[in-house]
Amino acid sequence: MARTFKLTADGGSRGNPGPAGYGAVVTENGKILAELFDVIGIATNNVAEYSGLLAGLTHIHQLDPEAIVEVAMDSKLVVEQMSGRWQIKHSDMRDLAKQCRNAHNPSLVTYSWIPRDENSHADRLANKALDGGSAHKPIAVIQQNFLTDRLRSSEVPTTIHFIRHGETILTPTRKFSGTGALDPELTEDGLAQAERVAAEVVKLKPEVLISSPLKRARQTADAIAQTTSLEVIEDTDWYELSFGTWDGKSIEEVKNETPDDYQAWLDSSSYGPGGGESYDEARIRIDAALEKVVAEYPGKSIVVVTHNGVIKSAVNIVIDGPNDGVFHMDATPCSISTISIWPSDGLRALRSFNERGHHR
Repeated sequence: MARTFKLTADGGSRGNPGPAGYGAVVTENGKILAELFDVIGIATNNVAEYSGLLAGLTHIHQLDPEAIVEVAMDSKLVVEQMSGRWQIKHSDMRDLAKQCRNAHNPSLVTYSWIPRDENSHADRLANKALDGGSAHKPIAVIQQNFLTDRLRSSEVPTTIHFIRHGETILTPTRKFSGTGALDPELTEDGLAQAERVAAEVVKLKPEVLISSPLKRARQTADAIAQTTSLEVIEDTDWYELSFGTWDGKSIEEVKNETPDDYQAWLDSSSYGPGGGESYDEARIRIDAALEKVVAEYPGKSIVVVTHNGVIKSAVNIVIDGPNDGVFHMDATPCSISTISIWPSDGLRALRSFNERGHHR
């Protein structure tokens, strides 16, 4: 009977790109057989994560080349790419994936995603490598202007233009509007806003048009489709957050009905409002969505029609802001916010936020 190993792996970069290291844990029947960690020089988070996977698979192959391997990682990108569900269009990532497939018979390996807190052992090892561990000197974090270097290079980044949908009946009174059953449509003012932003978006010459399936976003995307002649691709990755029982209520209503809950939401990004989705949970979802878009459309200009909470979360991810940074931003209806992500190493940059232009 074939042996079965479990492998958890992680990697991290202090700077993304910056000094990077990986960690991997190999277990059999609940017993730890190996803790692997090392530094890999200047690299990105994605490269470090793949490196942890490669180290673990290589070690397992040496133990038993016929073993079944169950890989669990908190990197949605690596899990989906290695499972064959996401394309790998960038040559560097394809090479890393090929090395992992060559390390152990891929027909014997399965992949699953786990939350970050369930991958803490491998994460600690990656940080141990960066902090020096027993075999290395501590790696100093050298501040480098990677963005300037990238802007001087010939590499074309993936550029994502986030468009917040137009106004709905809930927008003027700042009522919570998530993924609930209300799913409001655009008002007359909202439809007019959508037409005006569509006239601005065509000047950006987008190549791909993606939209949240919620009505308000899809109506805005349809207006953009008219000016760009692009097909609207609906993707639930770009849904607004769920606000649970708060959906359709104003801030004042929530504060009066459940003041403690409202304060808990302000105090902690891990709190799910009204039993809905917390900003911490949304950050994981949206981070994975960014990686997916870059993997599928490297070097393309993309429009994503989505929602305020999603746009704020995406921007906060790009600037590596604190978890509560979302409470210090606001994307107004039919505004344009733009980010760039370089496919070779995942470097991210905020180019603009909440632009209104001439369509105000």
